[in-house]
Amino acid sequence: MDKSSTGETPFSPVYSAKSLIPVEVGETNLSYFQTDEESNNKVILINLELLEECRDLVHVRMEAQKHKMERYYNRRANLHYFKVGDFVLRKVNQNTRELNTGKLGPTWEGPYRISAITGKGSYELENRNGDKLPNN
Repeated sequence: MDKSSTGETPFSPVYSAKSLIPVEVGETNLSYFQTDEESNNKVILINLELLEECRDLVHVRMEAQKHKMERYYNRRANLHYFKVGDFVLRKVNQNTRELNTGKLGPTWEGPYRISAITGKGSYELENRNGDKLPNN
């Protein structure tokens, strides 16, 4: 089974060979009789020389797959950045949920005013009285 990101089997980058299970384990085939130890060693040495190139190709395919997924995400993501003074709602999680509200309790709390921008997508919030909320 080939991986979609590399196009190779899991054994291929390591052993430079595909993992195959013979159909009939007990039956010998013609290729088995035609090989000898010397030609087998030559093929193994050639595969070892090409192993680094194979790994580089797999790495290039993996990077292309990551780039493709990043483009797909960025095309569909609707990022919104707020400014200081904007009002926002904050999602209620287990830390901020009131006791005994259950699953029918509110999922958002607020409104809160943004008092400062602390990073990309990170803000300091304050309530209506001007008290700053602790950062999560």
